[in-house]
Amino acid sequence: MARADVLAATAHLRRADPVLDRLAALHGVPGLRTPPPAGDRFAALVRAITYQQLAGRAAEAIHGRLVAAVGGTMTAEAVLATAPEELAAAGLSRAKAAAITDLAEKVASGQVALSRIGRLADDEVVEHLVVVRGIGRWTAEMFLISSLGRLDVWPVDDLGVRVGFARAWGLEGPPAPKALMALGEPFRPYRTLVAWYCWRAADQPLTPAT
Repeated sequence: MARADVLAATAHLRRADPVLDRLAALHGVPGLRTPPPAGDRFAALVRAITYQQLAGRAAEAIHGRLVAAVGGTMTAEAVLATAPEELAAAGLSRAKAAAITDLAEKVASGQVALSRIGRLADDEVVEHLVVVRGIGRWTAEMFLISSLGRLDVWPVDDLGVRVGFARAWGLEGPPAPKALMALGEPFRPYRTLVAWYCWRAADQPLTPAT
């Protein structure tokens, strides 16, 4: 996800759609981070699982204790060397502790090959990851965006994207995932950027056009 690619994609979207032009004027170029090294992908997935359905500060505290519990470096080997009760003591729910352990086992066995996952197409990445307990399509899509830097991810199950799209495009309410999938089609191959603007719109709705 080179900065030049994001700039070019943003310029394309601004020309293509007046709502996106207004969103870009309000929020600037999407602040998409450079994907981390392949060696950090396991840690990124553990963090995503930890943060599921939790407020930011609570999740951050639990994640910090979890990293400390496994010795300071989040790897599959470190998780598998840590007693289950120590994982739970970090504040993880039983389901999340089981999910992180399952991820570690599948990575260690090679069933989930994070070092090579970047070679797969987006849908193949999702299929590869959802075999892990506790990882659904949404978590896999966030991994595609944050860890693999994919520019055409359209997370239609994300409430923030649905709410933001409705506010930005003036819909009466958040579209259903199936409807949002169709609404996103015109924005290929840069739907990740559109999702980013939807998240911004969900937090700060557009002011009415004058």
